[in-house]
Amino acid sequence: MYELIQVSDNCYYIQSPAKIGLVRVSDDSAVLIDSGNDKDAGRKVLKILNQQGWRLNAIYNTHSNADHIGGNKYLQDKTGCVIYAPDIEAAFTRHTILEPSFLYGGYPPSNLCHKFLMAQESNAQVLSQDVLPEDWELIDLPGHFFDMAGFRTGDGIVYLADCLSSCETLEKYKFVFIFNVSAYLETLERVKAMSAKLFIPAHADASENIAALAQANIDSVNQNADLILRLCERPVSFDLLLQKIFNELKLNMTYEQHALAGSTVKSYLSWLNDSGKLRALINNNILVWERV
Repeated sequence: MYELIQVSDNCYYIQSPAKIGLVRVSDDSAVLIDSGNDKDAGRKVLKILNQQGWRLNAIYNTHSNADHIGGNKYLQDKTGCVIYAPDIEAAFTRHTILEPSFLYGGYPPSNLCHKFLMAQESNAQVLSQDVLPEDWELIDLPGHFFDMAGFRTGDGIVYLADCLSSCETLEKYKFVFIFNVSAYLETLERVKAMSAKLFIPAHADASENIAALAQANIDSVNQNADLILRLCERPVSFDLLLQKIFNELKLNMTYEQHALAGSTVKSYLSWLNDSGKLRALINNNILVWERV
């Protein structure tokens, strides 16, 4: 873990729970794509940079989930590097209470205010094409979170952040986290058609061909949608629906999974409602969902 792996003349990634991109931009300097999940990850990344003799110029955050920005503060404090994140993600990076608040739907209980869902705050500026190295391309990857981005470097390496999951992750968790299902599917279709020297997803193996994995993620979304529709044949409240989903898929509920999977199921409900497949009703002062 935290092994530096070279994939082209200037591009690398650090093998970690969420892969960290590293690109050398001069003989003695480099930039990061994300920073890991906590201060300890930042410490390990800085050790790698120092071993290579590279100064850290900038961190480009793909999005603001805690496992991608957790090393920001440590690295910024130690190196003075600039941090960039896409638009609303920059606000979440500066004010990290927003992530558990969003997931919970109100002021979050202490059970959700830990490093896996709430990173240390760091001073992030808004990411745009003009702050990137001149041979990079900024890639919009909405769906997983509010305003996620990926990058194509001049070496032809594409860093894909969390826009898809490994088959193992899909099998284990079933409902991987999605904020906007419609946008997520559109992103996957675009990614499926991409070509690159190498694709580096944060939570799947690096690959020269990403199409099959993108399709597996699309198939997973459609299977989840079919399950929800089947479980909504009769009106059902959200909490009862979530219980039925976990029981059907033989998953174990935890506080974190209630927040993460629960938020994702709500996103599916919105998508299915807006596409005319579900409708929401108030029944005896309870909001219930019913298949149309």
